[in-house]
Amino acid sequence: MSPAAKNIDSYLADLPAEHRAALEKVRGTIKATAPEAAESISYGIPTFKYKGRPLIYFGAAKKHCALYGSSGSVIETYKEELQPYVTSKGTIRFPAG
Repeated sequence: MSPAAKNIDSYLADLPAEHRAALEKVRGTIKATAPEAAESISYGIPTFKYKGRPLIYFGAAKKHCALYGSSGSVIETYKEELQPYVTSKGTIRFPAG
């Protein structure tokens, strides 16, 4: 088992190329959308915090990538766009490819 990542760069460096590429895109989108949000690692996964509070988490699992921390209302609002993906109350799972 590898040691816990100390920052997002080290978290991504340990991933398979396909997962890393997908999450780099996610990271870039978050940075562009919320440029004042600070990167960190929380609960062992990449996190963006805004004004000291978690904004969104993202990470990789063996067979998918995911966004965590989305409210149920966000998932409900975008349910049509999210149909191809597996969602739950606060999670959106998507294939790395």
